[in-house]
Amino acid sequence: MRLPGKPKFWDHYDAASSLHKPLFNFRRIWFLAVLVTALVTLAPLIFITLMDYRATQKSAESEIRLRTARLVSNTRRSVSFFLEERQAATEFITQLHPCRDMENPTQLGLILENLKKSFGGFVDLGIIAADGIQKVYVGPYDLKGKNYRDQEWFRQVVDRGGYISDVFMGFRNAPHIVIARKHELPDGTYHVLRATLDTERFNHLMSGIEVSGSGDAFLINHRGALQTPSRLYGSILKKIELPVPAVSPQSEILETRDRRGETLIIGYAYISDSPFVLMIVKPKKEQLKEWYAIRMELIGFLVLSITVILIVILGTATYLVGQVFDADRRRVAMLHKVEYANKLASIGRLAAGVAHEINNPLAIINEKAGLIKDIFSFKPETQTDPRLSALVDSIIASVERCSTITRRLLRFARHLEVSMQTIQLEELIREVLGFVGKEAEYRSIEVAVEVANEIPAFESDRGKLQQIFLNIINNAFAAMEDGGRLKITLQRVNEESVSVSFADTGRGIPVEDLKRVFEPFFTTKASKGGTGLGLSITYGLVRELGGTVQVESTVGQGTRFTVTIPLKYEKKNRGIDADITRG
Repeated sequence: MRLPGKPKFWDHYDAASSLHKPLFNFRRIWFLAVLVTALVTLAPLIFITLMDYRATQKSAESEIRLRTARLVSNTRRSVSFFLEERQAATEFITQLHPCRDMENPTQLGLILENLKKSFGGFVDLGIIAADGIQKVYVGPYDLKGKNYRDQEWFRQVVDRGGYISDVFMGFRNAPHIVIARKHELPDGTYHVLRATLDTERFNHLMSGIEVSGSGDAFLINHRGALQTPSRLYGSILKKIELPVPAVSPQSEILETRDRRGETLIIGYAYISDSPFVLMIVKPKKEQLKEWYAIRMELIGFLVLSITVILIVILGTATYLVGQVFDADRRRVAMLHKVEYANKLASIGRLAAGVAHEINNPLAIINEKAGLIKDIFSFKPETQTDPRLSALVDSIIASVERCSTITRRLLRFARHLEVSMQTIQLEELIREVLGFVGKEAEYRSIEVAVEVANEIPAFESDRGKLQQIFLNIINNAFAAMEDGGRLKITLQRVNEESVSVSFADTGRGIPVEDLKRVFEPFFTTKASKGGTGLGLSITYGLVRELGGTVQVESTVGQGTRFTVTIPLKYEKKNRGIDADITRG
C-alpha cells in the first residue's frame, strides 16, 4: 500500500520482472537527483550567505569600534583641554603676580574671582610654604594653617614642580581635585600655589557625552577608582568591577565580559599628565541591535530560499523520475504483453496440432465402432445381446465427446488471431466455461449463467472476448475457496451495448487496492506466482473493443466485475497510458 503523497515509484516492486527487469533503481535515482541538485544549488547559496553574514557582522562591529574610538578621542581632547586650561591658568598666575601679591589674602581673593569668571571650576586658592603649612587661603573652607607636608600631592609637586591630583576627600571631607604649582622665591626658598577644582564641573563635562543606549562614560584613576559618577558602576571613589586597562599612549578599543557574562565594548584613553583614564563602556548586544535585525532578515531569506529550492528540487526530481518510471513500466508492460501474446499463439498452435492429431485416430475409432455396430446388427447371436450394443454406443459417444473438445480447441486457436465474427454472447460464455468446467467440478464451485433479457447477436472480436472472459473467470476462481459460487449475468443495457457481470463469493478486495487492480504488475499474489498482468491485459482488451470494465468489492463477501461491450465495434487505439490512468 502506497502512502498518500508518496511517489508511485517509491515502493514499486515488479512481480513479473524475472525476464524483463526494470532498467533503473528509481528510488536510488531519485535520491541521487535530489542530493546532487541540492548540493549544487544550495552549497553556493549557503556559502555566499555565510560570507555575507561574516562581512556584514565585521562591518557592523568595525563601525561600532570606529564610532567608539572617535567618541573616546573627542572626549579625551575635551578632558585634556579642561585640565590643561586650568593648569596653564595657575602657571600664568605664578609668573604674572609677584610673591607679595599672592601672600596678600585680599589680592589672592581677587585672583580667585578672576579665575572663576574667566575659566570657571575653581573653588579656592592657597599658598603653602616649604614646610607644608598653608600660610594664605581664600575660599569657603577653614583651611589656613593646615599642614600638607605628609600628603602625596605635596611631595609630588615639590619633586616635579607641578601636579594634578586625582579625586580625593582631603581635610574638607568632600571630593575635589588639586592643581598645584611650585614657585621659586628670590631668597632661594619656594612656596606652592594650590588651586582646588570643582568636581561638579568635571562631572558635568562627562555627563554631557552622548553615549547611545545603556552605555556609560566615566573617568577612573590608575587604581580603578571612579573619578566621576557612573550609571553602571556607582558613585565617585568606588572601585569598578572591570580591570584597569593597559597603559597606552593612544585611544584603544577592547572587548571583555562583565560578571553577568555580557560582552562589553570598552574604549579607553589615558589622559596625559594626569592620573585619569577615560573609559566609555557599551554593551555589544545593544550596539549590534540593527545588525541583529539585518541578520534575521538574512537568515529568513536563506531559510525561505532553501525551502523554495528544495520544494522545486523535490517536485522536479519526483516528476522526472516518475516520467522515467512510467516510460520503463510501459516498456516492461509492452514486453510482457508481447510475451503473453506469443504464449497464447504458441498455445493456439499447439492446440491446433493436438486437435488435428487426435481427430485422425478418433475418426478411425468412430469408423471401426460403426462397423462393429453394423456387424452386430446382422448376426443373430449378437442382436439379442443388448450389452454389446450398449458398449458400442458408449464408444461412439466418447468419440463424439472428444470431437467436441477438439473442435473447441480448434476454434480457440483460430480466434486468437483478430477475427470479426457474429457473436452469440451466451454461447460464447458457455464455450469459455467449457475450459474451466473440470476445475469448477473438482473444487465444487457452482457456476450459474443467467440471461436477464434478450441479447441480440453482434459483431465483435471473438478472440479478445474469449481472453477477457477467461481472465476474469480465472481471477474469480483464484479468489474463491473450494465450494464457492460464481454467478454470470448477461443483460442488454441499452440499444447500443450489452453487459456481462461476474459475481464471486471470494475474499474481496481492500478499499486501498480497489483503484489499483487494473495497474500493470499490481498483484496481491506475488508469493503464489501472480504477475499482476491478467486484469491489466483484460482492461486493455476491453478498451480496445470500445467497452468499459468496472469493479465492486466488499472484503469477506466477494467481488463483482462488470464488462460493458458495444453492439457496434469500432477499432480503438488504446495504449498502456489508458490502462495506467484507469488504474
